[in-house]
Amino acid sequence: MKSIRVAAAAAVVAVALTACSSPMQAGAAAVVGKERISTSKLNADTQAYVAALKRAKLDESALGVPASQVVLQRLVNVSVSGQLIDRYKVPVSETEIDAALKDPGQFESPEINLLANGVAPADARDYGRVMVGLSKLQQQFGGEAGQQRLTQEFASIRPVFNPRYGQLNPQRTQENPALFIDTGRFGKATTQQAPQQPQQQQQG
Repeated sequence: MKSIRVAAAAAVVAVALTACSSPMQAGAAAVVGKERISTSKLNADTQAYVAALKRAKLDESALGVPASQVVLQRLVNVSVSGQLIDRYKVPVSETEIDAALKDPGQFESPEINLLANGVAPADARDYGRVMVGLSKLQQQFGGEAGQQRLTQEFASIRPVFNPRYGQLNPQRTQENPALFIDTGRFGKATTQQAPQQPQQQQQG
């Protein structure tokens, strides 16, 4: 089975990850605009995600990065996307979510496509909603010409991560797209020297 890390090559928007001096709320893994991602939420979602990987006969090493990092990235992406969709009042129907969740993307199945983006089955509909919403928002901004506007809007909501995870990687590349420079404090990379971080992938 192909490594699912190749999801990193198809980001719909580039997430702006910048260090911030804002104080971190107690018990928060990250604060994204007006929303707080708790460490308990991150831990629970990571456990569900790892279990989903095992059911799909995939090992965490297939990600090239600790599962907790993949899940945190997904939680941040969904939070930013959801806030933008709400800001611009983009309607998303259940039928549209159903269609998005059937998209296999670059992979052999929709399930693998979701796992490549850090999504466990229980979180699939929330993820599908924001993917549909972002696509519609780009169309609202002018289609292909709206990509830059969408990227700018996405970057306007800057996540603040708990500093205990280590320093943010300021120069994420395809070769070394790790979210944090010091991954040792966040989660042990299994077999990869340079952990890779799946980013958000366009649906449909």
